[in-house]
Amino acid sequence: MTTFINGKIFTSNSNQPIANAMVVREDKIVWTGDQSELKNIEGEIKDLNGKCVLPGLIDAHLHPLYLASAAKQIACTAPNVNSIAELKEKVRKLRAVQSPDIWIEGWGYDEGKLLERRSPTRWDLDEAAADVPVIITRTCAHIVAVNSKVLELAGISKNTPDPQGGKIDRDENGEPTGVLRENAKDLVTEIMPVKTHEENAELLAELSPILLSKGITAISELMGKANPVDYYEMYNLAAKKGLKQRTVIHYEWEDLKGKSLLTGEYTNKQRQIYIGGIKLFSDGSVSGQTAWVNPPFLGNGDNYGIQMTTKEELLAAKEAAVENNVQLVVHAMGEQAIDLIIDTFYGTEGWLKDTPSIRIEHAAMPTPRALKKAAETGIAFVTQPIFLFAEIESYLKNLGIERTKLTYPFQSMLEAGVKIAFSSDAPATAWSDPVNPFVGIKSAVTRKAYDGTDTGQDQKIDIETAITLYTRAAQEISGIPYIGQLTPGYQADFIILDQDILEIDPEKIDEIRILETYMGGELVYQREGVTNK
Repeated sequence: MTTFINGKIFTSNSNQPIANAMVVREDKIVWTGDQSELKNIEGEIKDLNGKCVLPGLIDAHLHPLYLASAAKQIACTAPNVNSIAELKEKVRKLRAVQSPDIWIEGWGYDEGKLLERRSPTRWDLDEAAADVPVIITRTCAHIVAVNSKVLELAGISKNTPDPQGGKIDRDENGEPTGVLRENAKDLVTEIMPVKTHEENAELLAELSPILLSKGITAISELMGKANPVDYYEMYNLAAKKGLKQRTVIHYEWEDLKGKSLLTGEYTNKQRQIYIGGIKLFSDGSVSGQTAWVNPPFLGNGDNYGIQMTTKEELLAAKEAAVENNVQLVVHAMGEQAIDLIIDTFYGTEGWLKDTPSIRIEHAAMPTPRALKKAAETGIAFVTQPIFLFAEIESYLKNLGIERTKLTYPFQSMLEAGVKIAFSSDAPATAWSDPVNPFVGIKSAVTRKAYDGTDTGQDQKIDIETAITLYTRAAQEISGIPYIGQLTPGYQADFIILDQDILEIDPEKIDEIRILETYMGGELVYQREGVTNK
């Protein structure tokens, strides 16, 4: 048994928001309160020295394998890359030291931040490396830019039609430019070399301490696949290799059709790794102009984005979710995409007892009508405040300032009674440290972008609410049991901060660092130079 004293403990429990001491026995919290109430303390005593303590943070929507893989690729985010010219130079340098049979990959470009204010094309990438396949993924992960070698390998030519739910960008002569949007990118990703279970598991195990250093103790994988590598098996192997985070996987609907993965063993929430939902895409991204919006994007009078699913597909996936007692999770950013989901399921009775049965991921542009109907139906939102903070240039270009201020209306969501959770969607955002929760929290509390642009002051929330949306609320929506609060009966997952997040200047929230991270009462991360007393 360990007793932690002399701290400032934010519990995320509304019945007892703040405590200064807590007792941990084995892996659970058994008591929290005022240390003056403690008598005859048994076991080890740890002095928190007045430091601020939070529950372990829960990232309810990210892509851990993609994030782990991106660490091995060219980082195309500022300040590493600021122009297409700099990107080409990075590709040239990698080509000079890399074997010709290995694909060159990069991630995170945002044309709004590039000097040329456009996406790289096949011809740009050909200039850097024409003899090997090159693929650069946009920040949103919904769009890729590839060189001519990749188009050749994928069989994409002037005569290739746009796939359903996708778009092949073309020049004035109808030739593919190398930019592939939404489902069109699958024409390429399907032919890419596949890492083994072992290689992917190693990547995830290497990512785990990085997440712990950010205070993240539970994660949700939102791009689960059954082929060519099964994610459930891969994550369990990663756990054996050192992945510590409690993990819920949501499988893509296309990968689950006709398969029987959702058995009791696979969906058992008592396991470290389990399958929690079925995922579909209703549209794309705001920054990539593929979200299904109304009115259309600026600069393109008839560009309303891309509709990626239908009412019929939503209903079919919902039946599978009901049959297997898992969540239905749908990506939607634009007004029309959100309305399709809410109108399809309005009034539907939930089939899950302990979590929302239907989730909308991102929910960037809900209308007041959509908020009202979502609240009435119990549809939850999992949203990402880092987007406005990091991608402001693209939002302003595509939507204009006034419409940008209406996106991600956190305060309106809460006032309408919609259950929401925060997350990062890492690495699918234009930020060099995309998984850092404190960047998103700062964005939600200040409603300012990284460059100081006002992103809607009437939609900002207080710091206590923001923390709760990354802890207790994220647990309530993700469904991972007994985490997200520091209260008796819950797992002793908590983090110790170097600064008091409840008192710090909101503009400096992103400067907060983790001193120690605990899971189940065990110290699993300690910042270099910190002494564990």
